[in-house]
Amino acid sequence: SDVILVYCYPKTIITRIPECPYGWEVNQLALGGVCYNGIHDSGYYQFIIPDLSPKNKSYCGTQSEFKNPVYHFYNSIVSNDSSIIVKSQPVNYSFSCTYNANYLVNQAAFDQRYVFFWECSSPCFQHRISLIQKLCYVLRVATVHVKNGSSGSFESQLSLNFYSNAKFSSIKEAPFIVETSEIGSDIFAGVEAKGLSDRFKVVLNNCWATPSSEYFYQIHWPLITKGCATDNSILVHENGKTSRATFQFNAFRFRNIPKLSKVWLHCETHVCDSEKFSCPV
Repeated sequence: SDVILVYCYPKTIITRIPECPYGWEVNQLALGGVCYNGIHDSGYYQFIIPDLSPKNKSYCGTQSEFKNPVYHFYNSIVSNDSSIIVKSQPVNYSFSCTYNANYLVNQAAFDQRYVFFWECSSPCFQHRISLIQKLCYVLRVATVHVKNGSSGSFESQLSLNFYSNAKFSSIKEAPFIVETSEIGSDIFAGVEAKGLSDRFKVVLNNCWATPSSEYFYQIHWPLITKGCATDNSILVHENGKTSRATFQFNAFRFRNIPKLSKVWLHCETHVCDSEKFSCPV
């Protein structure tokens, strides 16, 4: 049976078919029926769609459609012989790539460290006890499903980061320690997309915090709901304008949670196609 290999990347689609299918040479096969740009590579004919966001028309006949919450990109490799007679069986390799538009990213935001003092018997002195939990974080991997029986995957290009200040220029390693006296201090966070075309804008739909790594944990505190801050202490700096959405909130602790606790931040993020839609800002 025929085999077509499809590699789906954030900006590029690469398709490979076995060389000389039914006797056709690479210069007789066209991507989308219009582009004779295939190359011979290690027993395969390879065709590349280098840009998924053309400004004027689809690259070499590439078609796309959005069916919430996924994007589908379609194309085909077809035989085209201009000679009077054709002795080879015609071929038409159709392929597609499917990309998710919605993602969930989460990260351990900060540890709350409480310092305790107590007095001991003579000679009297004070002990300072500092407790620090093991630091951990979560990595998300997005899987791309491709038709025609093949599939590919790539590491998610979305990352949830923490920053040193409101300039959002320096990433701060998380989770970081928040002392008791620092409750109420500013925390700067953002979701950034890398490796995606400029047409895609990052939109934070919902962000919330939990005392557990489970994003559906019953105890939670909303920070951003439907793209907007939930109270005046939360400031959304940028949302739906570029490949990065940023906001800030005040450090806090959950009531009736053990003194030593970790706050986890979760963001439901939408990657909006600005060429097809009016991205919410």
